[in-house]
Amino acid sequence: MKKYLFILWTIVMTVTVNAQIMNPVHFTSELKTGEGAEAEIVFHATIDNGWHVYSTDLGDDGPIEATFNVVKMDGAEPVGKLIPKGKEIKKMDKLFDLELKFFENEATFVQKIRFTKPDYEIDCYLEYGACSDASCLPPSEVALKQKGKSPIVTTAPKPEDPVQREKPEETPIAAADTTQTTPLATPMETTDDLWAPVVDELRSLGSGEDLANQSLWWLLLMGFVAGLLAVCMPCIWPIIPMTVSFFLKRSKNDKQRGIRDAFTYGLSIIVIYLALGLLVTALFGSDTLNAMSTNAVFNVFLFLLLVIFALSFFGWFEIKLPDSWANKVDAKASETSGLVSIFLMAFTLVLVSFSCTGPIVGMLLVQTTTTGNWLAPAMGMFGFALALALPFTLFATFPSWLKSAPKSGSWMTTLKIVLGFIELAFAFKFLSVADLAYGWHILDREVFLSIWIMIFALLGAYLVGWLKFQVDEIGGELNKPMPVLCIMGGLASLAFAVYMVPGLWGAPCKAVSAFAPPMSTQDFNLNPKIVEAEYHDYESGMAVARAQGKPVFIDFTGYGCVNCRKMEAAVWADARVADKLRNDYVLISLYVDDKTPLKEPMVVTDEQGRQKTLRTVGAKWSYLQSHKFGANAQPFYVALDPTTGKPLTGSRGFNEDVQAYMDFLNQGLRNFGK
Repeated sequence: MKKYLFILWTIVMTVTVNAQIMNPVHFTSELKTGEGAEAEIVFHATIDNGWHVYSTDLGDDGPIEATFNVVKMDGAEPVGKLIPKGKEIKKMDKLFDLELKFFENEATFVQKIRFTKPDYEIDCYLEYGACSDASCLPPSEVALKQKGKSPIVTTAPKPEDPVQREKPEETPIAAADTTQTTPLATPMETTDDLWAPVVDELRSLGSGEDLANQSLWWLLLMGFVAGLLAVCMPCIWPIIPMTVSFFLKRSKNDKQRGIRDAFTYGLSIIVIYLALGLLVTALFGSDTLNAMSTNAVFNVFLFLLLVIFALSFFGWFEIKLPDSWANKVDAKASETSGLVSIFLMAFTLVLVSFSCTGPIVGMLLVQTTTTGNWLAPAMGMFGFALALALPFTLFATFPSWLKSAPKSGSWMTTLKIVLGFIELAFAFKFLSVADLAYGWHILDREVFLSIWIMIFALLGAYLVGWLKFQVDEIGGELNKPMPVLCIMGGLASLAFAVYMVPGLWGAPCKAVSAFAPPMSTQDFNLNPKIVEAEYHDYESGMAVARAQGKPVFIDFTGYGCVNCRKMEAAVWADARVADKLRNDYVLISLYVDDKTPLKEPMVVTDEQGRQKTLRTVGAKWSYLQSHKFGANAQPFYVALDPTTGKPLTGSRGFNEDVQAYMDFLNQGLRNFGK
């Protein structure tokens, strides 16, 4: 667990210091052979001042250690472990509570190998971690690829050598993937035109709606609503009148100053939370966000995190930051004056209210970091902070409003428990993403719906007064009837649970289609109207379309794509759209988060001219979308000519207007007919 925390801290510290690409470690690699059967693979690093590279054998709870990894090794085999050489520094680290080993200025790592055949082919890499006192690099690699004639093996294997006894000479040692790394152009020489970029053609035809801009406005609204909910938490609401009164009394002879201080206080809250959003924004590029959004470890971690948040809202325990943090900041605020003092007061509020706002902020950041839009966390945090700061400035400007504001009471506990149920429901959405991407099949659609039915049925039972929590008993509210507003909300929650029941037999349930797994995972389905792509491979689908003389409709989608599920339930379920997709087009759905390993890894060059290796099916389709169409958001729809690979009309993103979608499909058919 410490290692995952270190990786997250590594990225945070890297971007905090400098958001630009840093390259403080300069590696070379070579294969040193002699006259005998043994040789050495040598990785040598020159390290910039102030940086260090970690050594080997640091343990699972330590930072990123240097490791030797094999992609393919034919005609040779590793002998022993990776050996670090140079001036190794040992130092006790408080973060990990263990002794770390690292190198400064330069480092050398040596892996011994033994040749087993006259010809050899080696494809391997060294993975390492590097840090300075202020920042760290994410795990990095330096590769070595070489093949040739090996020295003549004249020395008979020693009988006491356990490596030779256990592994016959003719058996090569390889990593999990023993295939040759193949450039993208090699397997696609005959279909090169199908991968040729068509970005300019799409622009001239007029691309569809900008999904990114629509998502940003939605996330801003979602953050604002989350901020309003946070205001109503027991850690925030009682503080508002005290804080406003403090500002007004502090400047009783100058009312304008009191209002100005309250505005500064609210602005400070916005700055603090916006800085958090900008930090997360700077952490991840679009490729990293797409990878994280379907990474099993990341999504399972988010699932567990939201479950913990939900349990804290249920009153089972309280999540809070150390009291010393708030005390120190509060002391600093008392010692200073002016704008700095007000800013530190706002920071104290953020720390003190963490037990209430932390789960809400956490859920908001979780949702925004998995959208694939790099500005999303900043927009979400801005909306949240704006709503949180609004009451302080409004009540300071209009003090008489405080008299009519609701008093603190049991309604805050009720709100916390309701939010706990909502966070619990969202938790299973992230577990579902990991389940779909890796094909575990533990949370298919009917299982997911069953869990949601139970969650919202229990929420309804709580709101109408049938279910009680321990915090209700502590607050003396155990036998008190629920307010009319709560009972109405409870009935709505129960109705929502009943609404989802037909989904167990294949009903579309459009209201939850964005969160539930796709209909294809349903084992028992009585709905004949669903549209499913017959082809999930680009080249195969294009070949079939050429043979049938039909245009191609490409659907770039993802198992974790919320808006993709919305489009399938709201638009593809329409009988007219379904008929067009089934009969007039060859539909190809390409999942950009499919974790199935490629038979042969592909080496490609990205938009920055850097080489990267594609090892999964999803990575291949993600590269196709960015390389050919200049886009990386899903859903992304485009109609193509199967012979030339050229677009028949502009692309289209998320938009639930069925008629506009029909016009889009018909335009593609007309252009294909021409």
